[in-house]
Amino acid sequence: MGTSDGGLSVSAADGVAGLSVSGSDGSSACTEPGCDGLFEDGYCNVCGSPEQSSADPDADLGTEPVSAATALDSAGGSSPSAQLSGSSGSSGIGRLALGSRRAHESGVATSSRTSSGPTRTRGLGLGQGITTVPDLPERDPLESVLTDPSVPEQRRFCPQCGRPVGRSRQGRPGRPDGFCPNCRSPFSFTPKLRAGDLVARQYEVVGAIAHGGLGWIYLARDLKVSRRWVVLKGLLNTEDPDAMAAAIAEQRFLAQVDHARIVKILNFATHEGAGYIVMEHVSGQSLKQILTDRAALNGGAVDPLPPDQAVAFVLEVLPAFSYLHEHGLVFCDFKPDNLIQVQDTVKLIDLGGVLRLDEEQVAIYGTRGYQAPEIPELGASVASDIFTIGRTLLTLLIDFRGNTTTYAVDLPAQADHPVLARHDSLYQWLARACAADRDDRFASCEEMRVQLLGVLREVVAADREHAAEDSHASTLFRPPAAHDETLDWRSLPELLAVEDDSQLVAALAAVPPDVESEVRIAVLEAVPDPSTELRLYLAGALLEAGQEQRCDELCGRILGVDSWEWRAVWVLGLSALRAGRFDDAQQAFNAVYGEVPGELAPKLALALACEQRDPGFAEQLYLTCLRTDANYVAASAFGLARVRSALAAGGVMDVAAAYDFVPPGSRVFVLARRHRAEYLIRHGEDLSVLESALAGLRAATVEPAVAARLRAEALERALHLVDGSSSGSLDGVPAQEAELRLALEQTYRALVPLTEDKAERVRLVDQARAVRAWTWT
Repeated sequence: MGTSDGGLSVSAADGVAGLSVSGSDGSSACTEPGCDGLFEDGYCNVCGSPEQSSADPDADLGTEPVSAATALDSAGGSSPSAQLSGSSGSSGIGRLALGSRRAHESGVATSSRTSSGPTRTRGLGLGQGITTVPDLPERDPLESVLTDPSVPEQRRFCPQCGRPVGRSRQGRPGRPDGFCPNCRSPFSFTPKLRAGDLVARQYEVVGAIAHGGLGWIYLARDLKVSRRWVVLKGLLNTEDPDAMAAAIAEQRFLAQVDHARIVKILNFATHEGAGYIVMEHVSGQSLKQILTDRAALNGGAVDPLPPDQAVAFVLEVLPAFSYLHEHGLVFCDFKPDNLIQVQDTVKLIDLGGVLRLDEEQVAIYGTRGYQAPEIPELGASVASDIFTIGRTLLTLLIDFRGNTTTYAVDLPAQADHPVLARHDSLYQWLARACAADRDDRFASCEEMRVQLLGVLREVVAADREHAAEDSHASTLFRPPAAHDETLDWRSLPELLAVEDDSQLVAALAAVPPDVESEVRIAVLEAVPDPSTELRLYLAGALLEAGQEQRCDELCGRILGVDSWEWRAVWVLGLSALRAGRFDDAQQAFNAVYGEVPGELAPKLALALACEQRDPGFAEQLYLTCLRTDANYVAASAFGLARVRSALAAGGVMDVAAAYDFVPPGSRVFVLARRHRAEYLIRHGEDLSVLESALAGLRAATVEPAVAARLRAEALERALHLVDGSSSGSLDGVPAQEAELRLALEQTYRALVPLTEDKAERVRLVDQARAVRAWTWT
């Protein structure tokens, strides 16, 4: 198995290439047998062989190591997997150990997580109908042809060992062609094809358009098929016809790749000892070029994409990765260079690094800063592709300096980048996608797509000033069941069970819905060798029956078998919440949040658990929930009102604004208006606040007795606030003591026939008499 950086390959069996290579600027005799040449600038002037020495003339050039493994040895800082399942999480709240960390701490044996089944997604275009990405007009293919194709010296590396080659020495420019001073392999950065060359008697070369890991890429015309534009990409360069034929045969499977978001391989061709992949020409712009153009317009400074657009691009290409993985293929070398925007969609290009998942002892092509750290040891996998996807999105989002050094494996600190600090779910998604341990990453591209879709909704909703009007079905949770102002463990969203679990279906069929909880638990516990689904359902039944300790023990056993089973941690959080162990609940829900960052359920649960300890963080979570999904508005609005009341930072109208998020069509709209009025009347310090309370009541169909009682409270409060200089009115009553007393008396009397309790009716009549204004007539 081998690894490569931007087309630079090194054998994993031998480890990363050493840092000591040879070179000299003297003119000593060539040491190759039978050669009488002299070394000049480190190369023989006859045979071209490199001179061997103990010093590396390129060692101080700041060149990139060939593989991510080198960065793994030298980079500092905490790993994303620690952020995913370690002791800290969102808002500094602790997190229960989950995944590889839990497995390590508990000593349980674990195996690699597997991908889900085939993916079926319906394309909605860039933005998925949630946001908008500007279309790019089609470009003339000739605009991409380079007038002076060359490879900068800092990007010249040996194709075999990955060491720097072709570098300047003592003011002399480096050679674009020669032999590697480390492994003696030949290298060439000069285009092999020229304008007018005819490849395989079919493809007329127009010119070079780019240089990639496998060599130059050329624009050509297909003379046999309507003179269509095609792209030729170097496959290999060898003088051995048999080796070249074998290599082409091995790559034939690429022609079977057929997906709307993957560039189509049309053919394979040979020309003068070199092999080429013939691909369809895509008239678009790579994300790398889009970033370059944005920087140019920004005075040369990096100008990342808006977060919604960056997420939209990655979302659009994920089905292409799912397609490859379902067909046993891995892309290996994903980065902004390899994704092209084509009007309102994207195309995944450059399939030169695609491998079969079952291939062994092959070179793996990747790019430092994007390649997963386990590649040298474990090879390519679905998880390593997922890592490159996460790193690519991060590159689109921030000025990602140090991505090949300090942050070659780790993520930068969230607080150092405003876009990541503001969109915590996005950061948590990146942390899981880029986890150092591959088993801590998403199990499939479909799983990460579903979560990223939820993240995109949150990113777009962050700027809203109103509650969400649309709801979105989750594949993991039911909507919250809060029908009133209470929110506890019972009203939080329920987990959705896997519908085709035969054990659970049979067990539920054997237990009538009205049976006592103890009988239900006994039936579930009697099932031999229970499935995870049945165990989770049993844990919920134990919790409902008030048997928290047994519930916790069962969840612990589930996690002992699968340390990534976050659903067991969710139930542990509910159990802790029921028992009033809020610290434990926070840690559990925070761990679930890290596993499914695009879901709102763990955010709502975490907000509830944090109301006492961290009301400011709870406020942000409630706002996220109610701005993102209409299903979460009611529960979140009441929670938001509670924490704002506790914070007492923004004034009474901020609390009122929380209730205002509940829309008129909600079944708790009247309840929200009543609570809003009660709060404003009891805490208002001027008539305008009292007037707002009653105006809110008038906007809802409140029971006459409730409306009259609250009007009476508002008038009572007004009597304490007014003096002789007061002006204005309250509910049409002038803000004068006599008028307010008269209105209050009338309101008390109006309440009498609306009150069933006889003693209360007597009390109201007494209050009406007591408040009556004194007169002398």
